[in-house]
Amino acid sequence: MAISDASLTALRVFREVAERGTLTAAASALGYTQSAVSRQIAALERAAGTSLLERRHDGVRLTPAGQIVVRRAAAVVGQLDATARELAGLPGEQGTVRLGWFPTAGAELLPRALTALRRTDPAITVVSREGGTPALVRAVRAGTVDLALLASAPPFRPPDTETPALAVRVLTERSLRVAVPATHPLARREYVDVVDLRGQRWIAGSGDDRVMGVWPGLDERPEIAHTARDWLAKLHLVAAGCGITTVPGSLGAVAPPGVRVLQVRGGPGERRRVLLAHLPRPLSEAAERVAAALRAAAVETEEG
Repeated sequence: MAISDASLTALRVFREVAERGTLTAAASALGYTQSAVSRQIAALERAAGTSLLERRHDGVRLTPAGQIVVRRAAAVVGQLDATARELAGLPGEQGTVRLGWFPTAGAELLPRALTALRRTDPAITVVSREGGTPALVRAVRAGTVDLALLASAPPFRPPDTETPALAVRVLTERSLRVAVPATHPLARREYVDVVDLRGQRWIAGSGDDRVMGVWPGLDERPEIAHTARDWLAKLHLVAAGCGITTVPGSLGAVAPPGVRVLQVRGGPGERRRVLLAHLPRPLSEAAERVAAALRAAAVETEEG
């Protein structure tokens, strides 16, 4: 059996595994059993005549051969999906842009860009989905999103170590800030000194993002009063006086009543970047227009 004889199902499964990072997550997304996913991957590896995945305790990683296959698999599956859309009378591939975005980008940046696009380019259809930065990078590699808005923190390394390197544009860079209840003593100030963050109760992220929400340069073990994955939930907990949390500067404009978003002075500067990433190849005209709208929206939020 040669790779040219590989089934479409195997290619879809392989693309999903590459994007999700684990066989279990891919099986859940596809509605398959893990053993069924394993069988499809094994069949594809037999067809390729080499290993496509490196199995590790924390998931899977593409081998060099796997990187080649996933690029081709994404192209094949993408073309077939585009054919299905055209046959169904839906927007064609050239007018549809698949966009991934990290959670806080949906608070202001993404809605602003999509509003502008509806006015300037109503023929473009943007299909978007939220995800963490590692998952979005895998989605770009797998070809299931065309563009991805990523969050980046110092030392601002590339999104991943795979080759070829992703094409990355810096849309904006802003200081990390803290959100405090309007009734908190710190809320009476125009800014917060980093030393004043000692002894505070924090609202942090959950799971793998548990440290999100706590000031990175804190020189003590933080007291975490609450954990929440959703940024809006964190901000409403702040408004209720349950603690303080860190936020990107862009969230200041959309913070709920009862919350003050303040700059932090003293200690190392904590900067955060918003990146736009895609595969290192020319973008379609529609994707370029979406990228331009995102850049303009990022500039507007920075000025605001």
